[in-house]
Amino acid sequence: MALGAEVPIAARLVRIDRFPIKSLDGQSVARSRVTAAGALWGDRRWRLVDGQGKTVNAKGCAAIHHIRATFDDTLASVTLTWGDGDRTDAPAPDQFSLAAAGFAAIAQWCSDALGKTVTVEEDGDRGFPDDVHFWGPTLISTATLTTVASWFPGLGVDELRRRLRTNLEIDGVPPFWEDHLYGPTPESEPVPFRIGAIELLGCNPCLRCVVPTRHPDRGDPLPRFAAIISRQRQATLPPTVPRSRFEPFYRLALNTRIAPLEADRRGDRTLVVGDRLREP
Repeated sequence: MALGAEVPIAARLVRIDRFPIKSLDGQSVARSRVTAAGALWGDRRWRLVDGQGKTVNAKGCAAIHHIRATFDDTLASVTLTWGDGDRTDAPAPDQFSLAAAGFAAIAQWCSDALGKTVTVEEDGDRGFPDDVHFWGPTLISTATLTTVASWFPGLGVDELRRRLRTNLEIDGVPPFWEDHLYGPTPESEPVPFRIGAIELLGCNPCLRCVVPTRHPDRGDPLPRFAAIISRQRQATLPPTVPRSRFEPFYRLALNTRIAPLEADRRGDRTLVVGDRLREP
């Protein structure tokens, strides 16, 4: 474990969240397979794209915040609802198949909702991660979420989870303990650790975008969210963590990759809530 960090005995995986359609609502699950490419199965598996083939997401299309998505457990279908009750021309709630045969209907509903033409694409192995270099599940601790939420009056942990959209949450560790799970420089070897039977590589403190600054349902911005995160991260950064990894300081959570050996591993490749976090 890098930088002298030790894994507390109580460190466990307490939450798994996947976001099947990029930028839409997530789904909390008790267990999840890891794909051959090292991604969380079903996470960012589908995306909306415009006529130029560019991803249509909440970074560039704030209206997406108003779409509510509910998925069945097997990701066979999705129910889409326009959450802004003041809009009279919004499409009616509807359920769609997530198989290829349903893509045109999903695209039409989203096009009507967003006022722009979109299509649907799928990648069942790697998905469409925000960081194309570190496409493993993102990780954060419950203590970090609790601490960061306390920086903003009225902001609860559940809402902060929905803003940050991380995949794995661990408990039994101090706030920002996950900042020990990467090397001192971007060129450093990733830091290996295990959750249950799966070996992961800690790579990078996650650079945040504009999306967490907005309310996850309404899209309205929380004033100075990024500035407060940056200032507080600078003030609370553990002394053993190189400050050079935080340029800028608007970083929160951990980017990972699945260890290369895991890509060839046979047998169970599943993360389960309750799994211990430990050194390899």
